[in-house]
Amino acid sequence: MKWSEISIHTTNEAIEPISNILHEAGASGVVIEDPFELTKEREDQFGEIYQLNPDDYPEEGVIIKAYLSVNSFLGETVDAIKESINDLILHDIDLGLNKVTISEVNEEEWATAWKKYYNPVKISEKFTIVPTWEIYEPVSSDELIIELDPGMAFGTGTHPTTVMCIQALERTVRPGDRVIDVGTGSGVLSIAAALLGAEDVRAYDLDEVAVASAKLNIKLNKVHDKVAIAQNNLLDAVEENSADVIVANILAEVILRFTDDVARVVKPGGSFIASGIIQPKKDQVKDALTDSGFEIVETILMEDWVAIIAKRK
Repeated sequence: MKWSEISIHTTNEAIEPISNILHEAGASGVVIEDPFELTKEREDQFGEIYQLNPDDYPEEGVIIKAYLSVNSFLGETVDAIKESINDLILHDIDLGLNKVTISEVNEEEWATAWKKYYNPVKISEKFTIVPTWEIYEPVSSDELIIELDPGMAFGTGTHPTTVMCIQALERTVRPGDRVIDVGTGSGVLSIAAALLGAEDVRAYDLDEVAVASAKLNIKLNKVHDKVAIAQNNLLDAVEENSADVIVANILAEVILRFTDDVARVVKPGGSFIASGIIQPKKDQVKDALTDSGFEIVETILMEDWVAIIAKRK
């Protein structure tokens, strides 16, 4: 089978919405080439330092790549992708260069090329994200391992917005808590909550492909006895005062639309962890949370992104 590689040169802010557009268009996974990765020192599983090749990364912005099967509808699919990306401007999302290129690759290259970008990564005090094909031995007895296969998941779990959410969950979740993960994607935040001792985790996503991917990852990490996944629009029809912690790694524009719903569903004294917020919209989100009856407990910054931990009064 022949495959077409679609490459979009854009910004960090646009990674998540563009990735979602590509998934909806039929891509089974995405590769993100971010020059920030070049500044990190990395160790392989044998303890040796290795470096990434600068030639694989843009000088500015990021490049998102996905692979689509070559068929008679490919032209229409690419046109629809371009149109959907351009529509993101209506939501005040900076697209940067917004340069889209198409090239053809063979099936062997498509199946293996993206794996070189994905290695075990320690993302917090307790958690390490490990790709399913890697053999990894925990460094300490209390290290928590999350296995992910980005070929079937929405991302690798190492994006700054996800990392901040997991770090916030570490500081927030207590054994026996009930947690709701809004816009679960790969299910990585639900897995983290369950491994931290949450007794009951409910994960929601509007995208049925995300729901299927999350279910596979939940089983892979053996937390399916604690995590229930369902297709749902944000917190629609979720009962009042039913969660100790709600976490949402989604766009700021979406967070602004449902802060009142979060206040309805989370228990008094419960916590809301919101991520996926670009720095210019930080104060707007904080104001909306305050207006909905939350107290801002902590603000976490990483690169151009912000995560907020808020407590319901």
